[in-house]
Amino acid sequence: MRESEEIKVEESLEDITGVTCIYVPVNDVYESIKWYQMNLGYQPAHRDRVEPGMETAVLNLPDRNGDMPSPGLRQVVPALFLHKSDEEGGRLRFAWTLDNGRPHAMACFIIPRIEELYERFKENGVNIIGERMTSGPNITFADPDGNIWEVWQP
Repeated sequence: MRESEEIKVEESLEDITGVTCIYVPVNDVYESIKWYQMNLGYQPAHRDRVEPGMETAVLNLPDRNGDMPSPGLRQVVPALFLHKSDEEGGRLRFAWTLDNGRPHAMACFIIPRIEELYERFKENGVNIIGERMTSGPNITFADPDGNIWEVWQP
């Protein structure tokens, strides 16, 4: 496509209305469920038994009332699909790093009270990779499997 060409999109057509999930490779699904519950508030989405040896799990964030969201056409916060990976399996990360050498996150969550989350991370020993101020406070962190995430407060 040449630089001067415009892409014509049907005005009445919505192609993408949200992100439903992020697939996350982990070594131990059961332990990862507990980590994501304790640190980010994610909860198992199904009434499946949560037990050691699990191969996969779906996690969602409950709403303000503690209710689990119903899947729908407009998914605002993506579910996390935890999948057991090989010991040599990949992690969610870019091959390149930011200017300061820090690894780049694969996704960034929006949070209304980042200071409270930061304190929870410190109490729970979360691997905080970096903090910065660009259009609001931002924290880059890793889960126990080395998957890199960010949280941002607008």
